Amino acid sequence: MNEKITVITGCSSGFGLLISIELAKSGYHVIATMRDLRKQDLLLHEAKMNGVESSITVHELDVTSQTSINNLKAYIEKIGRIDVLINNAGFAGAGFVEEIPIAEYRKQFETNFFGVIAVTQAFLPLMRAQQNGLIINMSSISGRMGFPGMSPYVSSKHALEGWSECLRLEMQPFGIHVALIEPGSFKTNIWSSGKHITDQSMQKESPYFHYMKQIEQYIEKGEPKFGDPIKVAKKVAKIASQSNPSLRVPIGKGVSINLFFKNFFQWKLWERLFLKILYK
Repeated sequence: MNEKITVITGCSSGFGLLISIELAKSGYHVIATMRDLRKQDLLLHEAKMNGVESSITVHELDVTSQTSINNLKAYIEKIGRIDVLINNAGFAGAGFVEEIPIAEYRKQFETNFFGVIAVTQAFLPLMRAQQNGLIINMSSISGRMGFPGMSPYVSSKHALEGWSECLRLEMQPFGIHVALIEPGSFKTNIWSSGKHITDQSMQKESPYFHYMKQIEQYIEKGEPKFGDPIKVAKKVAKIASQSNPSLRVPIGKGVSINLFFKNFFQWKLWERLFLKILYK
């Protein structure tokens, strides 16, 4: 393969699918990975429609399975290099803290956090030997601010942000760069099939049922204003071409202003404004 090589996780839909297409159009050979290869048809269809089917190779990867990661690592080692790694696979765990079993928190972290670490560790030796590489971690505005009813997802993204800071500082001397993409609300399946609400918070007997419904209504009401995910895919393709991208890249309507107000206001004022908007 003469093209630059990028590995992307979670490519069966959403950001992962769109990023795969955009990077293929930008001249990369994309190793598009997904847990269930039966879901590759949509990606391959879009690749054909964009004339980049020869630039995309689909490979099985379950980021929670070390065996699966090792199989992908062996495949990439045969190619001989990796230029960009994009950690995108994830889902959104939801519910109220009192009612969320610890097992659900662990499941959330296994994919959104420990999966990212395991996949990244697999390719760091190759990038370090190259003295070159870029790691892009798909975070969220939820990695910078909390949101009620979403603590598993929010906490996993906060952990990803801190870990990515450490990784960037460790890898810079080896010519490897790390960037965090922090999208706001976009029209992807993270808020539908990608969202997992704990059963207890959806029962009418739950003391949080009313609040969970209010949060869902707040999200549903805002859906028409959610951004086009292609904007995120194009931003990622642009960052992939940069020699030394910024650590954090917030993107989406209202994201930058929300981060500004959260950092500018005292917590009590921010909290009061936030809850007033959410539960009005």
